[in-house]
Amino acid sequence: MVNIKEEIAKRIAAQASDLTLEQIMQILEIPQDQKMGDYAFPCFRLAKIYHKAPPLIAKDIAEKLQDDPMFEKVEQVNAYMNMFLDKEKVAEIALQAALDKEHYGKSEEGKGKTIVIDFSSPNIAKPFHIGHIRTTVIGNSIYKIYDALGYNVVRTNHLGDYGTQFGKMICAYRHWGNDEDIERDPIKTLLSYYTKFHVEAEKDPELNEEARKTFYKLEHGGEDEIRIWKWFSDLSLREFNKVYDMMGIEFDAYDGESMYSDMMPGVIQELKDKGLLQESQGANVVDLSDYDLPPALITKSDGTSLYCTRDLATAEYRKDHYDFYKNIYVVASQQTLYFKQLFKVLELMGYDWAKDCVHVPFGMVALEEGTLSTRKGRVVFLEDVLNKAVEKTKEIIKEKNPNADPDSIAEVAKEVGIGAVMFNELSNSRIKDYVFKWDQVLNFDGETGPYVQYTHARCASVLRKAGEDMVKKALSEPVKSKYLTGDAAYELIKLLYQYPSVVQDAADKYEPSIVTRHIIDIAQAYNKFYHDEHILVEDEDEKTAKLALTAAAKNAIANGLALLGVKAPERM
Repeated sequence: MVNIKEEIAKRIAAQASDLTLEQIMQILEIPQDQKMGDYAFPCFRLAKIYHKAPPLIAKDIAEKLQDDPMFEKVEQVNAYMNMFLDKEKVAEIALQAALDKEHYGKSEEGKGKTIVIDFSSPNIAKPFHIGHIRTTVIGNSIYKIYDALGYNVVRTNHLGDYGTQFGKMICAYRHWGNDEDIERDPIKTLLSYYTKFHVEAEKDPELNEEARKTFYKLEHGGEDEIRIWKWFSDLSLREFNKVYDMMGIEFDAYDGESMYSDMMPGVIQELKDKGLLQESQGANVVDLSDYDLPPALITKSDGTSLYCTRDLATAEYRKDHYDFYKNIYVVASQQTLYFKQLFKVLELMGYDWAKDCVHVPFGMVALEEGTLSTRKGRVVFLEDVLNKAVEKTKEIIKEKNPNADPDSIAEVAKEVGIGAVMFNELSNSRIKDYVFKWDQVLNFDGETGPYVQYTHARCASVLRKAGEDMVKKALSEPVKSKYLTGDAAYELIKLLYQYPSVVQDAADKYEPSIVTRHIIDIAQAYNKFYHDEHILVEDEDEKTAKLALTAAAKNAIANGLALLGVKAPERM
């Protein structure tokens, strides 16, 4: 697609040769007030070069660009040169890109580069609750964004299947467990055991010691401990996959913490050989005080491993196995300090690829009655949230379309209900904390997923009404863009033009909400165009142009929703 900003910069560079093209690109602005033009160029930096007042420089350059066919007009306002693009030219550029749905918003910048993205990562034998939705949908969206940019992306689910909590879970099972209850409802039953363990441990502290010893046996090959742990793991993954299937999320690898247990002794030895490991109160640590960081804990005083031991082994494995360009961890902001420690230890170990490890933090989820707590059994199961969203959507559809086909209702309700939950998670900056409220998550009015999906369905409806022959003509013949110069049409066209750069910006910032906000803007702009201008007019050329714009908007919304992992229904 033609880079309009770069084309403008080239024209300015021809008149202001003392600035490089890159410098001009950095200086160019998009005014907030549309009355000030599509682009503005401040001339302050040229004052020292030309020994003239910035307004005079702006006036000189504006006069020289006045007759350029790229611009409708160019005017000087104080020290700024304001440029109004030729609307027909912008429409041609934007529609040519947007009508090529397969390539729109995509590139090959990542060709030959591998990105490993670690996301979701629920704990085995614990609930897959609403707190996990953030890492899951943010990570999935970042994967889709990088995939669209041509990277080879490896999606890994680093399951929490190791650690002291498994000693507690196995102890609880041995004291109070029932195999039939576990098989019937694995996660809720195991959660009840885990909750009971902490209640009983308050009365009998010996239980904690029993749990520590149990985990030690698990880590050192205890047959019965491994059998129970494997059983819990298989049942948990089965339950997790129900939720992943509902959201349409897949992984390339389920490499839990336990996978790296055989590699941990090698990592510990490597730290010793490189003079990094120190003893502290019986535990082994890496001192990071020179970097204003707390010591990184490597092993406990009883010799059992910790997160850092396992994550060091994981990072080494991923570099050896995938030779990653980036190794991305989508993990809550509470772990920011930990990841600074982890990456610093990797750097001290002499790995220059430590700089390619990236922590993508996100804000926390709380309940209206307080923070989530698996120990206290205070959780909201993610599966329950998704099912409730689907049921509410069914009710709305039946209310509005009582004669609708039940099978059709079920399919649309799933796409819209689950899409609403996922879209809600991706509509605000990922770093913000928020309180989970049923009414808010399942609100389908306003700037929501269902609103954007409905706009996509509206575009599809307009195209169906126009008929196959007219749509085929709109997609195959050159668009007469003189019919797309009205305010509503041009605002939509500008947003369509910006979409590919929005995808790039979202990748650069690991921020799916940039895409979310943009497709909301596109949906709003299309609905304004739909209401302000009659699309299916008598004049065939005008109708064809407006159908092309409708198809382009539909493509932008569909491609944008796909980057969020949300479906784009043809009918609603």
